[in-house]
Amino acid sequence: MDRPGFTASLVAGGVAGVSVDLILFPLDTIKTRLQSPQGFNKAGGFHGIYAGVPSAAIGSFPNAAAFFITYDYVKWFLRTDSSSHLMPVKHMLAASAGEVVACLIRVPSEVVKQRAQVSASSRTFQIFSNILYQEGIPGLYRGYKSTVLREIPFSLVQFPLWESLKAVSGHDVATLPGEGRIP
Repeated sequence: MDRPGFTASLVAGGVAGVSVDLILFPLDTIKTRLQSPQGFNKAGGFHGIYAGVPSAAIGSFPNAAAFFITYDYVKWFLRTDSSSHLMPVKHMLAASAGEVVACLIRVPSEVVKQRAQVSASSRTFQIFSNILYQEGIPGLYRGYKSTVLREIPFSLVQFPLWESLKAVSGHDVATLPGEGRIP
């Protein structure tokens, strides 16, 4: 396996992450408000459904890019023969490392976003500033461990399966039809 293309991982991962987060943002807001201790209507109901979107938009690209850069680099670092029975383990380790790194960006973004979603009257930067003032940096990382523990099991299943299906289909995401590998 060639050394992973930093630019390809950065751009593809970042664009995919932003696209998914922005498209699904209203559903995420509804879910957050339904789970709010103050109740759905007091948390904003269907009003201000895009409250907190700046936080998601700002954090989404670097979060997804960090995951895929780490994932691709760890896969490359743990070079194994493609026929090796250790391939799924390599993908599990790479995905787990990717989640640990991505959550360093994802968690602060999620903390700010969720607080904005349940208090639509506050602006994203104001919420961010309040967290830093009242709770410091640890306030931005509230729930980091539980988020990592939630994300890793998904990645342990998702990425070995994705890589296996990619290999069975004969398609390598990093290779475009009629072209060489993406640098």
